[in-house]
Amino acid sequence: MKKIIIVFVFIFCFLGYQVFGQIDETQIFKLSQVINNIGNFYTDSIDDNKLIEQTIISTLKELDPHSNYFTKEELVELQKGLKGSFYGIGITYNILRDTILILSTVHNSPADKIGIKAGDRIIKIENVNVAGTGITTKNVGKLFLGKKGDDININVKRQGISNLLDFTIVRDKIPIHSIDAAYMINNDLAYIKLNRFSATSFKEFNDAAKKLKKQGAKHLIFDLRNNGGGYLHIAIKIVDSFLKKNKMIVYTEGNKSKLSKYTSTSSGKFKKGRLIVLINENSASASEIVSGAIQDLDRGLIIGRRSFGKGLVQRPFYLVDGSMMRLTVARYYTPSGRCIQKPYSKGKKEYKKDILVRLEKGELMYEDSINFPDSLKYYTLNKNRLVYGGGGIMPDIFVALDTSIFTEFYKKSLDRNKVNLFIHSYVDKNRQYFNSVYSDFEKFYKNFKVDDKMLNAFIDFAKNDTEIIKSEVLAELKKNQHIKNKFKALIANSLWDINEYYKINNEDSDIFLKAVEVINDKQKYLTMFKRKQLTMKN
Repeated sequence: MKKIIIVFVFIFCFLGYQVFGQIDETQIFKLSQVINNIGNFYTDSIDDNKLIEQTIISTLKELDPHSNYFTKEELVELQKGLKGSFYGIGITYNILRDTILILSTVHNSPADKIGIKAGDRIIKIENVNVAGTGITTKNVGKLFLGKKGDDININVKRQGISNLLDFTIVRDKIPIHSIDAAYMINNDLAYIKLNRFSATSFKEFNDAAKKLKKQGAKHLIFDLRNNGGGYLHIAIKIVDSFLKKNKMIVYTEGNKSKLSKYTSTSSGKFKKGRLIVLINENSASASEIVSGAIQDLDRGLIIGRRSFGKGLVQRPFYLVDGSMMRLTVARYYTPSGRCIQKPYSKGKKEYKKDILVRLEKGELMYEDSINFPDSLKYYTLNKNRLVYGGGGIMPDIFVALDTSIFTEFYKKSLDRNKVNLFIHSYVDKNRQYFNSVYSDFEKFYKNFKVDDKMLNAFIDFAKNDTEIIKSEVLAELKKNQHIKNKFKALIANSLWDINEYYKINNEDSDIFLKAVEVINDKQKYLTMFKRKQLTMKN
């Protein structure tokens, strides 16, 4: 316990003198006395580590919604997504009928090189049976991950082959891609979908831009919907790709952090041409830096719905046991001076409910339900368009959330994860058919149709024990083109990759379709810069 107390006091002394600089030495000693007395005199046995961690968590909780503590184990998981790689064998999988079904292999990964195929079922791992044992996705993940160079032995069942196939796979670095999709919409219009701002995102973006430019891309739709953010410096590099030299991108400042300004350079692949950025209520942090700079500098248009509203900058502080606290040290401001951090004075609980409150108030469906006071008014730097701070980036063109596009049966099936499981099962049963009839994506894209037979199979797979009138459910599904399109996109993802998923799924997205309509009409696009942004009510 004494060792833990020393560590604890060291941490709080560091916080007091290095960050806040305002905590009285007596108060720090008082806190250590409390911990010490609990350890020495409390009547019940306690978990020392848990006590210290809960104290740290409670302290950070009082500050703001984005100052957080991560244990050593949590930090490892957090860094996997942001660093852009981990060590494993390179497969995607799901548990289907109590068996590990391989959905796909990462191109050029250890599993791909050794001949693992989509549709293979893993029966044994290191000679231990894993089929029909109640294994979970979480447990499987732990088995596949490991150190670079370590091998793992698996036995798989492959359709059409009676014996189990034995593979020994050597673990290696597996890339985690932050670009989900990058493709040409037409002869001169490109689309890029970024899911987060990781360490590899700028290189991925640059590589995609080069490829699309070679294919004739002049204009771009940049999709940041549901992108929760990531590294600040990566967001700055990506924005730089769109701007002329010496333009303000973002600046940060805090009570204990000096003013830092970030400006554009001369490099970048999309400094010319029409540009539209897509956002929604789940676009946050680095996504808002990008969309805020593009909007404030009148470089492009923002289409979608008001973004999340995270304008706080966090700095990591690594602690002596390998854990880390991420502390808010500054706010960031868009080029016009906007801080788009939404209020958090009512506490974390209310802060987390903000998106639900927006939905209940109708903000996601009706643009005139969004209210900002005059005190939050700002103007873009070139065209003098009205914009607002204090709670996310408001789009130049609002596109409502349509909550009625899916049937109740489909929504309930989604909630119970029946949709994805059905698609995996359907593709698995019909893999030979798909491979022979649709040898490439273009054939599938042009010719595949979701038929009544498939819809019937879905109803049988997804229905609960409760009675349903199958003919009525089938009739609803048959006339719902949104569901058919979603099925087709999910099948494409299972047979090829997520890039093909978005090629199909985007055709059913109101935000995407509005962006294509505006960017393809040069006059309509330019006219948007001559009018003020969405009118807000006081």
